[in-house]
Amino acid sequence: MSLLSIQGLKVAFRTRRGSVDAVRGVSLDVDKGEILGIVGESGSGKSVTSYALMRLLDRNGSITGGALSYGGIDLKTVRESTMRDLRGREISMIFQNPRAALNPIRMVGHQIEDVLRRHSRATRSTAKAEAIKALEAVKIRDAEARYNAYPFELSGGMCQRVVIALALACDPKLLIADEPTTGLDITTQKAVMDLIAELISERGMSAMVITHDLGLAAQYCDRIVVMKDGEVVEAGSA
Repeated sequence: MSLLSIQGLKVAFRTRRGSVDAVRGVSLDVDKGEILGIVGESGSGKSVTSYALMRLLDRNGSITGGALSYGGIDLKTVRESTMRDLRGREISMIFQNPRAALNPIRMVGHQIEDVLRRHSRATRSTAKAEAIKALEAVKIRDAEARYNAYPFELSGGMCQRVVIALALACDPKLLIADEPTTGLDITTQKAVMDLIAELISERGMSAMVITHDLGLAAQYCDRIVVMKDGEVVEAGSA
């Protein structure tokens, strides 16, 4: 049974030279417990598809056609207040650049607390312990000390683990991983992807893994969708 359904999605951006179609009728489904790989070169529309799903498009971008449904909820028409509740609690995202996704002037533990207090039953008195537990879940050593670290004090791989902890803190049902290994060395890439796959399996989540690396998608995904020029050009089992 499909948890997420995207049918005929179209996304356009307004520019000084007129409207530019970035996504041109993309259709795909993500079943419960499935990892779907979305593969394509830069500019193919794969990340724009995920941002449209999360309703996080830039101001000059808009959904111009198609349907987006998550668990029977119409993501195109649902109120923004409801969408804010869905983000983090039901649908969460690992962003492409972990350092840019983190607030550079706040300790990483406090950033996880923000998510917990916004989307779960965590209170001021319990949030710190839960944030440390979230860091431990992504296998960060000495999590209590790392709780007090700022992003600039952490390596790229460690920042990526913090971003994963942020995304999974409230046990979402659907995880979107947008190029989760960008900028990491080969050894760290494997460690990060092994961790993501392990956590998805343990928690029974569904996931969309967005990547330009077909080999990575074949190794970690159940099905693969290939995009080019804003369209799905191929789909099948990994």
